[in-house]
Amino acid sequence: MSEAKVVMIDAIMWFRQDLRVADNPALNAALQQGRVLPIYIHDTAAAGEHVVSGASALWLHHALASLEHTLQGHLQFFKGDALQVLNCLCARHNVRHVHWNRCYEPWRIDQDTQIKATLIDSGVTVQSHNGSLLWEPWQVAKPDGKPYRVFTPFYRKGCKSAAPPRSPLSYPYFKAEHQFAAKMDNANTLQSLELTLGKEWETATAKNWKISEIGASEQLDTFLASGLVDYKTGRNIPASANVSRLSPYLHHGLISPHTVWHAVGQQAASVDTEHFLSELGWREFSYYLLFHFPRMTNQNFQANFQGFTWEQDSESLAAWQRGKTGIPIVDAGMRELWQTGYMHNRVRMVVASFLTKNLRQDWRDGAKWFWQTLFDADLANNTASWQWVAGCGADAAPYFRIFNPVTQGGKFDSAGVYTRSLLPELAALPDKYLFAPWLAPAQILKKAGIVLGETYPNPIVDLKASREAALQAYAVLKANMGLNASD
Repeated sequence: MSEAKVVMIDAIMWFRQDLRVADNPALNAALQQGRVLPIYIHDTAAAGEHVVSGASALWLHHALASLEHTLQGHLQFFKGDALQVLNCLCARHNVRHVHWNRCYEPWRIDQDTQIKATLIDSGVTVQSHNGSLLWEPWQVAKPDGKPYRVFTPFYRKGCKSAAPPRSPLSYPYFKAEHQFAAKMDNANTLQSLELTLGKEWETATAKNWKISEIGASEQLDTFLASGLVDYKTGRNIPASANVSRLSPYLHHGLISPHTVWHAVGQQAASVDTEHFLSELGWREFSYYLLFHFPRMTNQNFQANFQGFTWEQDSESLAAWQRGKTGIPIVDAGMRELWQTGYMHNRVRMVVASFLTKNLRQDWRDGAKWFWQTLFDADLANNTASWQWVAGCGADAAPYFRIFNPVTQGGKFDSAGVYTRSLLPELAALPDKYLFAPWLAPAQILKKAGIVLGETYPNPIVDLKASREAALQAYAVLKANMGLNASD
């Protein structure tokens, strides 16, 4: 870091995936120490292949801009090695306290451990807090002390027997001009972090969202008012309003899971509220697995899958990424992802099953694409979900469960509202053939203005044949491991 004038600082508040003021334990604690320096450090080297990028970086840019506004311009930005930045700030400004909320990615845990040890050795008091999870991973364990590997006992036994999630903290009182440190000469600007590229797609994608702490609160209110009723069944319908759309807000910390948990818990008890709370439980389970099994980001969770041979077909992968597979519900989902930075959860499962089972492409390739294109690109949830669908993860879908995209489309988008909105070239096709246009008679295609292979692709794979090939490949794997389909 370059030289900077000495500024009076009592505590540093290091923001990361907690870009909010409400229910922020680390910020509340820092404000108790006196004058606070709120900072964000853009450390690209430490994250390695999991550095924030693409759509997630775009969201991060807007979230940081919103937080900077909330803190009345006092949020300060730095670039480079987080340990070096914090060490230099503490030494130059005689900082005695540093606070942050814990993150659980393996690289962050390693970095935090090193930073905490170094700062403590130099006489700085370091406190990390829980601002991201309802239950810390080490708070939930089986009776024998080992971590759970299956969701249902994790949630129903482990979590329910642990202390209940705390209530959200009160909104902190502060006067920025009195409680936050003056702007430093060597601080960067948000623009200098280069989280955005100035591309047209960024403006088009971001316009669909209110990326701010207020936006997160409003989204929660909207869901409670119009999405929670009938959530258990409606959440599977891509065209319905029965989804919270809170995932990017939760990942980047514009709202806390405690705030969401207690807001839903205050509603009238029902199968819908219970089911939504269990979905928050799945988020917890993903983080729990990542904490206890950090290698799962790149390795199959189920060891017997290490011998499975994935296909390597760059053309098929590219067609899937572009939403040009010739399978309508798959293409609709992939185009929703590209256009909005989001994809409905039911459709996520369908497109993931198609990639890993019908095309037999490596789940890691799918996870990488989602990492680049999702606003809620979250290492824990992304990894656990892809492995679940591929059949190699914890509590995984059985290997013989292969989503039929034609059936899935007809069942969950029966009126075609979702699919037609994203595939306008198929809009005039009757419902009967919407999810399998290759089965439509020539006169029907002509009347709808569709020329397969020109205005819309032919399927890149035969669904029945590819399903059988996948089942055979999985069966061979099972046989080689001395297992059977019931294991």
